[in-house]
Formats: sequence, structure tokens, C-alpha cells
Amino acid sequence: MNSKEINQRIDALDYLRGFALMGIMLVNIIPLLSVRLPLSSTSDATYWRFLYLFVEGRFYTIFTFLFGVGFYIFISRAMAKGKNGYVLFLRRMVVLFLLGAVHLQFQPGEALAIYAVCGLIILPFYRVNKVVNLVFGLAMLLVISLYGEKIFMVVPLMMLGIASGQFRLFEQMTNHWKVTTFFTGVMFVLSVAVLIYQYQLGPHPVGTGGESQEAKQFLRIGIMIGPIVSAFYVGLLLVLLNFPVIQWILLPLKSYGRMALTNYVSQTALILLAGEVFELSNQLTYIQSLYLCVAIYVVQFIFSTMWLRFFRFGPLEWLWRLLTYFELPLMRKVPSSE
Repeated sequence: MNSKEINQRIDALDYLRGFALMGIMLVNIIPLLSVRLPLSSTSDATYWRFLYLFVEGRFYTIFTFLFGVGFYIFISRAMAKGKNGYVLFLRRMVVLFLLGAVHLQFQPGEALAIYAVCGLIILPFYRVNKVVNLVFGLAMLLVISLYGEKIFMVVPLMMLGIASGQFRLFEQMTNHWKVTTFFTGVMFVLSVAVLIYQYQLGPHPVGTGGESQEAKQFLRIGIMIGPIVSAFYVGLLLVLLNFPVIQWILLPLKSYGRMALTNYVSQTALILLAGEVFELSNQLTYIQSLYLCVAIYVVQFIFSTMWLRFFRFGPLEWLWRLLTYFELPLMRKVPSSE
């Protein structure tokens, strides 16, 4: 890496992180506020099916994959600066685990602690050949996805993220937009096929009595096919980002993604705060949970955009950096900084 590459931020990753965070909240709000399972043949049941066709298992997959990409970039840039990337990464994972352990007290489905543990598991793969990481990651993901359990898919998704970093996929994206477009087209066709298959299962939530067996099968199939749909989402966003007007329109999403750690944790805080203040637990319908998420998006988008006008890092990103490097990072922006 040259000096410019060491410090250059890859904007596409920020857009993707922000995009992934938006989808994650739509799912996480359901158990956090004990949203009532809708009755069949209602608008809430329609949104339930939409959520588990197009959201559940899609955005968590993207977020996990991006963690692997960030894993590779972090160590590589630390090494390029003459630092011990492995030691810094170990510290980084310890801090992430502790933060996740605290977050777990409020969000039972939180991912940070899991990411920290899996980050240590995949550390040896940093030095493994990129083709091996790609093939092994794909093979492992294919096998594990058959079980329909998200937690077991974390390691192979992170490995694929490492492989993407090794192939310099995102750095070279603008030079290979035709390949990206072709990939997106293929993933679109596959996504349509697997989503039609999932939809034909025709589940209906059954209200207060719990989910039917058909609905549970519907959800399991959704997790299985999640990586295919996620790959289409990633490809589509990357294609759109080739157009400057799209980049400008989505600038709030970029800021949202730059503060991914802060926004991920504050999602939980804002949901629980709203639930406490307005007594929403066990009271919200599925559609109403969507409205609340939209309100939180607006708050977080505005906050992220305004914060990054004056500061270089989000609050939790700054703390994470401090405890990783044992150095006090410069928080406020100065005219000469990028």
C-alpha cells in the first residue's frame, strides 16, 4: 500500500454499512418491543411476509460480510504503518466483546460479542491465500446455510469478507463496473427464483397463538437463501453508486455507515427509550414498528450528518480507537484533515 491508500477511506463500504444497519433495525425492533404477531389476511400480515422475504437474514449477512472486509483492511493498514496489526486487532476485538457484553443486557440478539469471538477464530485466515479463503468460505457457507441458522454463517461470511479485501474488490470496483453489473444481474435472476420458492410456501402468521409450523419453515428457508439476496442487494447498490447523483442523494446513508458502531448501539437505545416513554411494549403492530423505525432513521441520519461535519469519528468509534491504539485520537476536524 502507498501512503494515499493507507489513509484513504473506501466510501462504498460506508454506504453499504449504512444500508445494512437500516435493515437490521427493522428486524431487531420486533423482539425488543415484543411486537404482536399479526393475524392472517391483514396489512400487518402482508408486512410480516415482506419483512421475512426481503429483510430478515439479508442485512445481517451484509453487515457480517463487511466486518470481514474491515478486518482485512484494518490489519493491512496497521502493518503498512509499521505497527503490529495482530496485537492491535486483538485489542480491538477485546473492546468489541466488552461493548457487546454490555449491549447484550439490553438487546438479546446483539451481534458485537459474536463478531468479536468469530474475529479471533478467523484471524489465522488473514495470511491464507485469497483463492483458498474464497473457495473455502463459499463451500462452508453453502453447507452451513442448509441448516438455516444465522449464527453459524458468521465465520464463512467473514472469510468471504477477508477474501474480498485480499482481492481488493472495493478499491477496484470503479474500474470493473461491467463485471459488477453482470454479477448483479446474475444475482437478481437467482434471487427472483429463490424468493418465488420461499413465497410459494404461503405461510400465514397465526396471531397470539404463536407462529405456525409452515411459518417457521418459511423463516428457515429465508435464512438459507439469504446470502443470494444479500449479494444482489450489495451488487445493486454498488452499481447505483457509479452515478454521482446517486452518491449525492445517499450522502446521509454514507454518514450513517461511517458511524456504524454508534448507530447500531443507539438503535437499541432509541427503540427501548421510545418503548418506555410511550409504553409501546406489547402494544405495537408490525406496521407501527415500521413507522417507529422510520422516525429513528430520520433522527440518526440528521445526527450522523451533523456530527461528522465537526468530528472525525462517531462517539463509540472514537472510544474504540482510543482503547485499540492506547492513543488519544484527534476528535475535532481541522481544515487540513480529510
